[in-house]
Amino acid sequence: MLESVDAAAILRRALAAGGEFADIYYEDGAYTSVACEDGKVERVLSAADRGIGIRVISGFSTAYAYTNQLSQESLLQLADTVSRGVRGGVPHPDFNLCARKSAPGYPAAIPPDQVELARKVDLVGRADRAARGFDPRVRQVLAVYRDARVKTQSVNSLGEFHEESSCSTVFIVQVVARDGAVTQTGYEPLGAARGFELFDGLPPEELALKAAARGVMMLGARKSPSGQFPVVLSSEAGGTMVHEAIGHGLEADLVQAGSSVYRGRIGERVASELITVVDDATIPHARGCFGFDSEGTAAQRTVLVENGVLKGYLYDRLSAMKDGCASTGNGRRESYRNRPIVRMTNTLIAPGQSDPAEIVKSVSNGLFVKRMGGGQVNTVTGDFVFEVSEGYLIENGVVSEPVRGATLAGNGPEVLRQISMVGNDLGFGIGTCGKDGQGVPVSDAQPTLLIPAITVGGAR
Repeated sequence: MLESVDAAAILRRALAAGGEFADIYYEDGAYTSVACEDGKVERVLSAADRGIGIRVISGFSTAYAYTNQLSQESLLQLADTVSRGVRGGVPHPDFNLCARKSAPGYPAAIPPDQVELARKVDLVGRADRAARGFDPRVRQVLAVYRDARVKTQSVNSLGEFHEESSCSTVFIVQVVARDGAVTQTGYEPLGAARGFELFDGLPPEELALKAAARGVMMLGARKSPSGQFPVVLSSEAGGTMVHEAIGHGLEADLVQAGSSVYRGRIGERVASELITVVDDATIPHARGCFGFDSEGTAAQRTVLVENGVLKGYLYDRLSAMKDGCASTGNGRRESYRNRPIVRMTNTLIAPGQSDPAEIVKSVSNGLFVKRMGGGQVNTVTGDFVFEVSEGYLIENGVVSEPVRGATLAGNGPEVLRQISMVGNDLGFGIGTCGKDGQGVPVSDAQPTLLIPAITVGGAR
């Protein structure tokens, strides 16, 4: 679309009052969402949306505005609006747009927009029936299907022109099981930068049965003990720990605002020498992958912590300008209605050398965490509290009976420094990360980890 307007003229208008940088971001998306709750299809939504946002960076401040009126005249008026947000600047030098760069992308084998809506509705119904048929104690079931096909383009005052097409599909099953006064939930997500082929070999019934089995099993679990003891985090737990306990604290905008415990610590040891943390937007088909970020910076693999030593932060263009460095390709936005901010992509702790079975055997008495739930993190101090949605006791080096109601509380840097064994496996979790009112798709991953001592909350 941007090739059909005079983008250079629009950028010049946006920079008329000054500014160091300006860009135009175009987005054209098609979306489907289907939800089945309590045996009824409650929502079927097919929608399309497109629009443009224009931004000017001046003196490390941002002026941003957007519209879905896409004529040249409307965009020039929008550029005037943004330009009025610049005060006392120096006019930007002229420029010429370069040749377009297109990301190769990760094409869908079965594009969702070529699949009949009835097949998508059928998926959630099948999941609902499977979960309900698992056990009479399953009282509530929510099954959700979502897909998106999005084309983006960006041009900027450096003369760069980037474009990319992407596809993503997500399926979620959440089950509530109840027995008397005890209520437990089971949750199973599936998602990737793929099309309808996501369900090849993995039918919705399988996800539903996993969620139902987890909820019903936890009904019979005894309450978790509390205190300080060893915890093994399974690779199946996904990457909640790395995402929350360290990932957000390494986003440069939070660091620059003084809201990160990792501020000013590059070159210092912030974790066990066994720990290497990476943010990698280039992992094919991972939920947080892309070719270019929302500012047109190429996706890359960024090593944040290497053998326990802090190597750097995640940057978008604005935060990179403040620190006098290059963006790491982490400028992301929820849609054209939002300005880009620093966001993670696919964040992981790299696998180590230990056999996961040997890690469990090394623990006489402790907690085995198979699935993590939600939690809270204070990025200023690094303190966190996480829920355990599926946990088991470890007795004499063997995973034994399930326990419920466990929480993990600690300090991110302290816990990361304590980790004494790192598995040679790697398990991914998916999610939508929220920050500053925006949500973007991410994935997190970790190997099996041994934390020798951490505070576990549970029964008193």
